[in-house]
Amino acid sequence: MAIVLYLDVMLAQRKVKSKELASYVGITEQNLSLLKSGKVKGIRFSTLSKICERLDCQPGDIIRYEPGEIEADGDAEA
Repeated sequence: MAIVLYLDVMLAQRKVKSKELASYVGITEQNLSLLKSGKVKGIRFSTLSKICERLDCQPGDIIRYEPGEIEADGDAEA
């Protein structure tokens, strides 16, 4: 099982640049890049809320559960 982030897709659909979103949310561009690539273990609800506010979307538009996918740390569940 895996949680997959579609932040990059939502940014493209909304025509919002990463730099602009990072500034709006109050995080660094590097941290936003880690979010986009899925290389994070968690996200604060306050950060998710600001992202959804700026992109005019729901959390489910950005974060999805996809069974059978490999975990971010490379381990798959048996």
